[in-house]
Amino acid sequence: MMPPRATKSPDAAERQDDRRDDRQEARTAEGAPPPPFLPSASGTLSAARRAAWRGALGAALVFLAGIAWLHGLDPGTGLVALLAVLVGGLAAAPRRGEPVPRSEASPGRGRHGLAEALLANIPDPVILIDRRSLVIETNAAARALLPSLRPRHPLSFALRDPDVLDGIETVLRTGEPLKTQYSPRVPTERTFEVQIGAMQGGEAGRAGPNVVLFLRDLTSAQRLETMRVDFVANASHELRTPLASLLGFIETLQGPARDDAKARERFLGIMRVQALRMTRLIDDLLSLSRIELRAHVPPTQAVEVAPLARQIVDALGVIARERGVAITLDAEPEPLRVLGDRDEILRVIENLVENAVKYGGDGGRVDVALSLLPAEEGRPPQVEIAVRDEGPGIAPEHLPRLTERFYRVDAASSRQQGGTGLGLAIVKHILNRHRGRLLVESAPGEGATFRALIPALIPAHGDSRNAASADQGQATSSRPT
Repeated sequence: MMPPRATKSPDAAERQDDRRDDRQEARTAEGAPPPPFLPSASGTLSAARRAAWRGALGAALVFLAGIAWLHGLDPGTGLVALLAVLVGGLAAAPRRGEPVPRSEASPGRGRHGLAEALLANIPDPVILIDRRSLVIETNAAARALLPSLRPRHPLSFALRDPDVLDGIETVLRTGEPLKTQYSPRVPTERTFEVQIGAMQGGEAGRAGPNVVLFLRDLTSAQRLETMRVDFVANASHELRTPLASLLGFIETLQGPARDDAKARERFLGIMRVQALRMTRLIDDLLSLSRIELRAHVPPTQAVEVAPLARQIVDALGVIARERGVAITLDAEPEPLRVLGDRDEILRVIENLVENAVKYGGDGGRVDVALSLLPAEEGRPPQVEIAVRDEGPGIAPEHLPRLTERFYRVDAASSRQQGGTGLGLAIVKHILNRHRGRLLVESAPGEGATFRALIPALIPAHGDSRNAASADQGQATSSRPT
């Protein structure tokens, strides 16, 4: 006797159809065509058909129950109910070619969109390349740092640092992550820590892993450390002399001059001058440190230069009249605008004019001229702030070092005038941040002319920010030509 053949329950058959439907959806999401022996969306269609037949059968049973309760059953009524089940099932069941709506999106597509959104919202530069160093994907921060990055182009076209390129080869060879440094110097000096790691799961058909580069900006941290070290070194060196002077006068007042009223008044006046000198020195050191800390951040505010120059000329008029110096201002009638920091540009004009008044000689003349220079040598139009004095002039050997910290042509005269030796260093670093330049023209006995050049803001010629960032010149001291 043959054993009875096992039959599948409707629930088991339905689960099998659902599993076959899930396998078919996975093949469709991966881009593979369905097998020839499996019709498209067969599982979904069979489930829909079963639901339609169950609905028709349920309606027929309700109809028969109502007729039997009212009039009793007869063969005609049963035939009508059977016909209703057939018509309802065939009418409600979907056809094979009809699309079946889906309630859930493809898991692969959702994960890809999530990865793109995550990459776009990372604030630091991120670059994804394949094993041939071709760029696959970048985020906005990476494209801002390296504008020449292009998809499917070699990374070396945009990033030519040997340490980074060697690190990529090492990661591809060993599979181990590593860190290196990348220090671009144009338009400003910056430092990045580059974390390079292999990322498994590359694109189909490509052997080997992809490589991801994560660049972390260390510029601010390094500048803070440099600022701290420089401040301690410079402050200890420059404050030693006035502190020694103060201590000497205090000891004198406590000893031999204790009862000498005239000496006490004279010594207290000298001590006040030395204390003010230390105050100015500390203020200048702090200002210079703050400017250096933001040197890699270009300013974005539109600033009108002429009103700032008039403000400085008026403010220094009292000091100039005490020395018998006349200050004149010659500015062009049209507006002279730059992209800059108002307080820093004000500091540039103040330092240049104050130096001319102090070191230009008593009874002389200081000319301040503002003008717009046309574009030349690949540079955009520039606003020129020229300050000329009629002093003794500067020897050629001193010109290249004028913007160094604490460098003085005549140290005794500088201290007598209350100078700290940081004025031109501050001017140079401010102009560096504004992508500008400082030119010095002087000869002994012929006075000196200091020219600060800042890229002009001219909306009529296109994007002003591009114009302001096109000039990559550094502030320098140059001999007259």
